[in-house]
Amino acid sequence: MTTTEKPEIGQSAEANGIRTNYLEGPVRDELVELERSGAETVLLIHGSGPGVTSYANWRLVMPALAEDFHVIAPDMVGFGFSDRPEGVQYGLDTWADQTVGLMDTLGIQKAHLVGNSFGGGIALRIATKHPDRVGKLVLMGSMGVPFQITEGLERVWGYEPSVENMREVLHTFVYNSQRIDDELARSRYEGSIQPGFQEAFSAMFPAPRQRWVEAMTVPDEELKKLTHPTLIVHGRDDAVIPVANSYYLEGILQNADLKVYANCGHWSMIERNHDFNRDVRTFLLGS
Repeated sequence: MTTTEKPEIGQSAEANGIRTNYLEGPVRDELVELERSGAETVLLIHGSGPGVTSYANWRLVMPALAEDFHVIAPDMVGFGFSDRPEGVQYGLDTWADQTVGLMDTLGIQKAHLVGNSFGGGIALRIATKHPDRVGKLVLMGSMGVPFQITEGLERVWGYEPSVENMREVLHTFVYNSQRIDDELARSRYEGSIQPGFQEAFSAMFPAPRQRWVEAMTVPDEELKKLTHPTLIVHGRDDAVIPVANSYYLEGILQNADLKVYANCGHWSMIERNHDFNRDVRTFLLGS
C-alpha cells in the first residue's frame, strides 16, 4: 500500500495548496488492471486522535477494500505526514477542501467516502458542498451533528504526551482493554511526539473544547438535502462519540441505514474488523 519502508508514508500530492501524504491501494501494477475494469474510488478519512495517521486508522481496512476498489487514504492537514503550513486555519472547510483538492490533483471526479469520527464530519461537509463528487457515504462513529462533548473526547483532544496518557487515550477508544498493551501504547506515544505532531494537535482543539464539537457540525437543513446512499456504523459502547449521534443521522438523512455493533467501542474498524470490512464492501458493491 505504500512506497517507502515506513508504512505510514505513501505518496505525496498537492491538495488545495497543501502537500498531502496519502496511501493508495492496491499496488500500482494491480491498480492498472483494477482501473481497466472500471473500479470506483473509495476515499478513507481518518479520525482526530493524537499521533493519528491514515495508516493507523485504515491499515486493516485498505487490503479488504482494495480487492474491488481504488482506495485512497490521505493524512489530513495537521495530522500524520502531510505538511503543516504556517498560518493554516484548521477547520471543517479546510479539511474538506483539502480532500476535494486531492481528488482534483489525482483526477478523481467522484468517490465513495468513508469517514471515521472527525472524518465523518468532513465527509458530510464534502457531500453538502460538492454532492456531485460523492457516490456513497460510510459514517463510522461520526461527528457532524450537535452533541455534548464526552469525557472520552475531552481526554482524546486534551492529550498531553506521555506513555501513560497515550495508554488512557487508547483505552478510551476500545471496549476490550486487553487490545491495548504496553508496546502499542509506546508506539503510538512515539508517533505523537514526532516533530510538529503535538504542536499542531494541541493547536486544533484547545479548551473549552465544546466549541470544536460545534465547529465540526453540519447544519441540519443541509443534511436533510443529502440523498446519497449512506451506511452508518457505530460501536454500542463508544465512549468518545455517543451512539445517539448515529441514531440522529439515521433519522435526518434521507437514504441512511444504521448498524450498531455490540461489545465495541469507538474503533469499529479494528474491534469488529471482519464485520466492518464485510458490511462496508457489501454496501459499496451493492447497486
